[in-house]
Order: sequence, then C-alpha cells, then structure tokens
Amino acid sequence: MAGLANYITESYNELKNHVTWTPWAEAQRLTLIVIVFSVLFSLAIWGVDTVFSNMVEYYFALVKS
Repeated sequence: MAGLANYITESYNELKNHVTWTPWAEAQRLTLIVIVFSVLFSLAIWGVDTVFSNMVEYYFALVKS
C-alpha cells in the first residue's frame, strides 16, 4: 500500500512541477479544430456510405429484374 501512495505522490509532483501545460486559450482553439474536422470527416464518411449503399441497391434491383 505504501508503494501505491508513493506512486500517487510522485505522479502528482511530476504533473504539478515538471509538465508544461498548454495555455487555456490554445487548448480551446485546438479542441474546436478537432471538433470541426471530426464533424467534416463524419459527414464525408456518411456521404460515401450513402453513395455506395445506393449503388448496391441499384445493382441488386438490376439483377433481380
């Protein structure tokens, strides 16, 4: 149990004194960029999926007739 307490204490000390944190404004800006690109990428995947789905449906409609 002492090892766990030592680990937590050292981890806290490392995070508090030795880690360089990104400024809050930059973190917000980068988060917004990630959100925008995630939405754009998901819309692109949705579009490609819709096109391929329609192509497969059309193909099977041709084969069925």
